[in-house]
Amino acid sequence: MLSRESLEKNQIGVYAAAIIAAGIAGWASPRIGVYLEPMVSFGIAVLLFSMFCQIPFLKLKEALSNGRFMGALLLVNFIFIPLLVYILIQVFPQPSPVLIGVCLVLLTPCIDYVIVFTQLGKGNEKLILASTPVLFVVQMVMLPCYLWLFIGQEAAQIVKIAPFIEAFIYLIIVPLFVALAVQLSAKKHARGLKVLDFTAWLPVPLMALVLFLVIGSQVNRIVKDFDVIIAVIPIYVLFHIVSPFISRIISSALGIGPSDGRALIFSAGTRNSLVVLPLALTLPGEMATIAASVIVTQTVIELIAELVYIKFVPNLIYRDLKVA
Repeated sequence: MLSRESLEKNQIGVYAAAIIAAGIAGWASPRIGVYLEPMVSFGIAVLLFSMFCQIPFLKLKEALSNGRFMGALLLVNFIFIPLLVYILIQVFPQPSPVLIGVCLVLLTPCIDYVIVFTQLGKGNEKLILASTPVLFVVQMVMLPCYLWLFIGQEAAQIVKIAPFIEAFIYLIIVPLFVALAVQLSAKKHARGLKVLDFTAWLPVPLMALVLFLVIGSQVNRIVKDFDVIIAVIPIYVLFHIVSPFISRIISSALGIGPSDGRALIFSAGTRNSLVVLPLALTLPGEMATIAASVIVTQTVIELIAELVYIKFVPNLIYRDLKVA
């Protein structure tokens, strides 16, 4: 009989199967992306709801007071990661439309499904959840500055706040309040408790569904522009290899423990691709198509990297401290 524990134990295989199935489906039938793409945001919202149901929100106050982690989070995401991105785009120079897509996606830390990956990778997801408003505000302020520094004034002017606000409300605030309502109901009613128990089964299958929706809806864009985007693949691969070690070094330097350090690693390695994609689509003509394809490519590589992170971050990069 399938148990929740066995499902969680075999989650990597479930996710890998979802990615492969989505890739095959999206490549074999390009029109499938038209039907899957509108469901991506809703799928992420439901996934986050299921995960929020498992978080003891009374402990968020403790997370918010963790100034050391918040300082490290800002230092990594808005100093060291931009430096890494700048180095990568100097080593692998790109034409302007490609460069805009690369910078848009790599300079914005994720504020939604990073919470789920952090939990799956045995990091402190409460810290990541508590930090989302801070990350949201700071990236809105800093993104135009980075685009101006790295590309020029024209690139800085494409940043619009609407997609960020929409994502924050729809993907964070709404699922959060629904999850709180379920938790309050579980304290008063047996039916509410059953619903809460049921939600504990959902994160793994819903994550597989989201992976299928994202890959299946976007793989055709990658196939069509493959001759252009192949040049950015080394940038993304190196980014996902180097960023965990930057976070690990900062964690050690600031005395941040394993669970919080893993949260820092996942934040640095997970980018805001689904939120910045609408920004790329506002660009004129063919530039929009190329920038969007570049961002989608990062999404696919990132999802594969996250599956590696889930396995290697808690078991190799930042293991639990041994008690003597």
